[in-house]
Amino acid sequence: MRIGAIEAGGTKFVCGIGNEQGHLEDWCSFPTEHPEITLAKVRNYFRGKGVAAIGIGSFGPIDLQPDSPSYGCITTTPKPGWNNCNVVGILKGEFELPIGWDTDVNAAALGECTWGAAQGLDNCVYYTIGTGVGVGLIAGGKRVHGLLHPECGHIRTRRHPHDHFVGLCNYHGDCLEGLAAGPAIEARWARPGSELPSDHPAWEIESFYIAESITTSILLHSPQKVILGGGVMQQAHLFPMIRERVAQNLNGYVNVSELLQNIDQYIVQPALGQHAGLYGALVLGMEELEHATRESS
Repeated sequence: MRIGAIEAGGTKFVCGIGNEQGHLEDWCSFPTEHPEITLAKVRNYFRGKGVAAIGIGSFGPIDLQPDSPSYGCITTTPKPGWNNCNVVGILKGEFELPIGWDTDVNAAALGECTWGAAQGLDNCVYYTIGTGVGVGLIAGGKRVHGLLHPECGHIRTRRHPHDHFVGLCNYHGDCLEGLAAGPAIEARWARPGSELPSDHPAWEIESFYIAESITTSILLHSPQKVILGGGVMQQAHLFPMIRERVAQNLNGYVNVSELLQNIDQYIVQPALGQHAGLYGALVLGMEELEHATRESS
């Protein structure tokens, strides 16, 4: 069975084709431009591929309520041109297929729970820290939805005592995204993170904010695994700094071996690498196909 997968990111789209065993047979990527240009490339990629369903993990915020008139839309994004873009509707206009739909970070969390670092676990938190900050949650084996979906990247955090940067978020200023996303690093230090040495003071500040958020996630959601992906987390030296800070924040209060003895295996990189979201989109497509099959029987 061939399933289509789309990781719809604010910087780039990744399209792929795989099967229910988690084998990706093909994929391609292209920059995220105006919706008309970008979604035309998506349609061109899937034409004639013979997929049975398509799963989409999208940047957001997005509407996930099936009975909502704006279901399948990206809603209040600051991404120019994408406000109220009906991604699912546009693709359904050409492909009469089941289309699964969720956030890119929920998709990445789902991929890691299915085939990656959280395989076999019922609960995990997935952070992507890049041009923005997104957080996906799996709880009780299910993707977390509610009024909307988790937007933990916009939760405010305690300020680092030596950081006076005002923050970059268009909506909230100094939320986690406004302080710790890639553009915030570049604005604070006048250079992108990729150009800063590992001993630069930027990383102590960065690890502080990420650890503050992870501490909150541990106390609020009690995940069995915390997975950190995205471009900023390509700086591997951040991981030990974050783990140390999380342990200091918790101060032994959460008395479990994963945090006291094995935190190196608890706060980890994605096992699926940069394709965690694409693998998760594959699962979204499979789930939607199963749902459509049940509905028609």
